[in-house]
Amino acid sequence: MSINQSNTKGKAGMSYLFQDWHSNRRNFKGQLVLFMFRLASLINRSMIAKVIFYPYLLFYRYTVEWVWGIEIPRKTKIGKGLSLYHGNALVVNQGVVFGDNCSLRNSITIGHKKLADGTFSRCPRLGNGVDVGANVVIIGDIEIGDNVVIGAGSVVTKSIPANCTVVGNPARILEKKETL
Repeated sequence: MSINQSNTKGKAGMSYLFQDWHSNRRNFKGQLVLFMFRLASLINRSMIAKVIFYPYLLFYRYTVEWVWGIEIPRKTKIGKGLSLYHGNALVVNQGVVFGDNCSLRNSITIGHKKLADGTFSRCPRLGNGVDVGANVVIIGDIEIGDNVVIGAGSVVTKSIPANCTVVGNPARILEKKETL
């Protein structure tokens, strides 16, 4: 491997770790939590790395979950540019999938729901540019389209098409944005 190839891999690794930095400017807690998440997910890709960096994985879980109250498991699939605003009381199931450039606020729960037969549904999948307000609950095997705004206090249990604003409990479409 040449020096240029090695340098390129190093830059790619660093850009992976800092991919949420710009979306959380002037929000050091958000930057730090997401840097720690990206590092934990990078470690999670290799069994050898998990063994070597086990103390870091424990540190991540303790610091982020227990101290800061932000539950983002290292196995969660999150696109680039996630923004965390006031990240307290944030609970995300590891099966949730986020697109790029999503925004999350405080007191959000996103995960599966228990079905009538006692099993659990799949987790929600959020598209690109989804903006989730404070105190929102998103549960079940649903899809949230691109560029959706979910108003504070909403409870989302059904799929939402792209380019909408939804509010309420249960969430209903308030406005459908026109796209050109």
